[in-house]
Amino acid sequence: MQLFVNLPVKDLDRSKAFFTELGFTLFGMADTMASVVISEQTQVMLLTEPAFSSYITKEIADAGKSTEAVLVLGLENPAQVDELVDNALAAGATPAGVKQEDGIRYQRGFADLDGHHWEALCLLQPAS
Repeated sequence: MQLFVNLPVKDLDRSKAFFTELGFTLFGMADTMASVVISEQTQVMLLTEPAFSSYITKEIADAGKSTEAVLVLGLENPAQVDELVDNALAAGATPAGVKQEDGIRYQRGFADLDGHHWEALCLLQPAS
């Protein structure tokens, strides 16, 4: 089974540049959408707001004012978490959420250019 998460974006070219700066591959690009490849089974579809609106019957949530979902990327170690979040912040993202470092997980978050909340997570192995 595959998972496709769809997100509305205000400026598709700007969003594509942002995710490319973070090291993601883009696939299936068209004038109104592009797919950020997370893994073989998971993609995040970036759709212009008009294109996104064509699939829904409610208003588009303003991700800058409210949180409808938190997108969590599982990484292998804390260094990868820091690298991804630091790169996102350098590319124009803003900090989001609360850093979690409790011996079980290491997690940091950011809001992308459209305000969508992303978290980078590493589950830590307890010491034996």
